[in-house]
Amino acid sequence: MATHQSNGGSDNHLIKIPKIKFTKLFINGEFVDALAGKTFETIDPRTGEVITRVAEGDKEDVDLAVKAAREAFDHGKWPRMSGFERGRIMMKFADLIDENIEELAILDTLNAGKLLSWGKLLDIPHAANTLRYYAGAADKIHGKTLKLSQEMQGYTLLEPIGVVGHIIPWNFPSTMFFMKVAPALAAGCTMIVKPAEQTPLSALYYAHLAKLAGIPDGVLNVVNGFGPTAGSAISSHMDIDKVSFTGSTDVGRVVMQAAATSNLKVVSLELGGKSPLIIFDDADLDKAVDLALLGILYNKANNQICVAGSRVYVQEGIYDAFVKKSAEKAKTWVVGDPFDPRSQQGPQVDKKQFNKILSYIEHGKKEGATLLTGGKAVGEKGYYIEPTIFTDVKEDNIIVKDEIFGPVMSLMKFKTVEEAIERANTTRYGLAAGIVTNDLNLANRVSRSIRAGVIWINCYFAFDRDCPYGGYKMSGFGRDLGMDALEKYLQTKSVVTPIYNSPWL
Repeated sequence: MATHQSNGGSDNHLIKIPKIKFTKLFINGEFVDALAGKTFETIDPRTGEVITRVAEGDKEDVDLAVKAAREAFDHGKWPRMSGFERGRIMMKFADLIDENIEELAILDTLNAGKLLSWGKLLDIPHAANTLRYYAGAADKIHGKTLKLSQEMQGYTLLEPIGVVGHIIPWNFPSTMFFMKVAPALAAGCTMIVKPAEQTPLSALYYAHLAKLAGIPDGVLNVVNGFGPTAGSAISSHMDIDKVSFTGSTDVGRVVMQAAATSNLKVVSLELGGKSPLIIFDDADLDKAVDLALLGILYNKANNQICVAGSRVYVQEGIYDAFVKKSAEKAKTWVVGDPFDPRSQQGPQVDKKQFNKILSYIEHGKKEGATLLTGGKAVGEKGYYIEPTIFTDVKEDNIIVKDEIFGPVMSLMKFKTVEEAIERANTTRYGLAAGIVTNDLNLANRVSRSIRAGVIWINCYFAFDRDCPYGGYKMSGFGRDLGMDALEKYLQTKSVVTPIYNSPWL
């Protein structure tokens, strides 16, 4: 296994770590302490050591943030501002992100263990460009003119849904922040964001930049905290009109139940996945191996991503060669300090996730699967795990059924197209899938047969701001990205009037 680690991050490979500037809650345009004075540690997953302490918000802090957002929505200028003006401020926000890209990328590397090179190249630029995408849409939100009958006419208005609660995950702290926040801002909503307790640092920095950009006080509030307190308060709050959650299916159920038993607020959920990657005999073998490893060892998120191609089905004609090449390549994968440009994979986000993944690997071995490569922790410090591949895996094995959220791939052989489709759909999830083949007709046929929200053909993790993203089945409902995401932050209002001299007068 080609792995290395730095000396625990003390030299950070000549990267200057900035002083952590923002550690409080951001409510009504100001950084404030939690009302109860509580704080919690945020941990560097490279070392397991404390980076800093941040304010810990709970129900009372959420109440304050909601009050500010409610006032900004009901009486403030953001929802009443022209779409063009909102877009102009959002463009300035995006420019400020570009100006601070180095510091923001370092924060996500320090807090989430993400590769610094990929943060600077993809994550932070994607955040800025997502803002620009929705800024361009802000002045293009239009209703329709309706001819109802000979006596009546009408039109529709698209209005912001109101106060929104965003609960975001830890695997893409910057990307997910703006997948939620950007369309809500463009629609004219106000909001409360709860970043994951593991990764609050960049969210607080974005709150600071929002203020500098000119987003009015109360429009964007950030409350750090834990799911059972701050998250629960957002999901059940009577003055929040919509909640958007990305995370596990189990927590998604809790969010939905809380929303239903409070004020029946609108809910959108992007939940877990156990995505299949189907590789047919006619595929280019080297390309297929590269895509499979990309699908599970994706280095933007240290293999902690809900669309990971963790179930790989390979047609029997190339299966043996595929297994051999996959093992060879996985053994050369470089696991190490995400500040080191040589690293291809950083640490898992925290000790809990680290132990969970190692536990699943032990389950796989106990259930009779063959450990082809990997399976162990790397180094003495931090939360690093080797790329791990299992063969001789059965559909009822726990490592095939459960979302592991780590560098663990299950390789399985199939014979026919029909078998591949049936087995790919044998999951309670339906977030994504991949198909590798040179036969376009086959690709189109299979893509229409798999119940998943995103299908990638001869590629994987091909995200774009214009492409809607979300799941089927227990992977949730609602879409992020694209114009579909903007629509979920809007309400349709019908306005009806009688025509002059109508008998309705």
